[in-house]
Amino acid sequence: MRQQAEAGEIALAYLDEVGFAQIHPNRSAWTPVGEQHQIEASRGKRLHVIGAFRSKGQVVRMAWWCAVNALLFVGFLGLRREKVGKPLTLILDNASFHTARAIQPHLEVLRRRGVTLYFLPPYSPELNRIEKLWHLIKHTWMAVKHRDANTLEADVNAIFNNIGKEF
Repeated sequence: MRQQAEAGEIALAYLDEVGFAQIHPNRSAWTPVGEQHQIEASRGKRLHVIGAFRSKGQVVRMAWWCAVNALLFVGFLGLRREKVGKPLTLILDNASFHTARAIQPHLEVLRRRGVTLYFLPPYSPELNRIEKLWHLIKHTWMAVKHRDANTLEADVNAIFNNIGKEF
């Protein structure tokens, strides 16, 4: 698949979904002895992103303030196919909405239009290159702070708009 993509025969992309919370993920922190590490932890809406990481380094995404579902997924695939103008192969995990019965007719139409879905083995996120991008965004590029909905969306957009430049 990589050789076909390098030859320009197909567009190859790694696809996945990610959610961004208003509370920054805090897996560990360093705090001086005797002080307590604190970050505001009030819950809020999550920004859900579906993204495709192209083999040539471009990242395309769409974001919603609701969970990604089968219809949003198939709509994203259709838009991606229109934008690339050539056969499109997507490498993705086995999320239930990727194979939902309700979207099978839509997936068949997309297959006839040149969209191929290549499903990774179960429980193998290390094989999906976009997973590394999600980790970088959440744990390296986003500052540790509490965000309201508008700030979260602005920060996420700023990062995506500058991948390959600033990030």
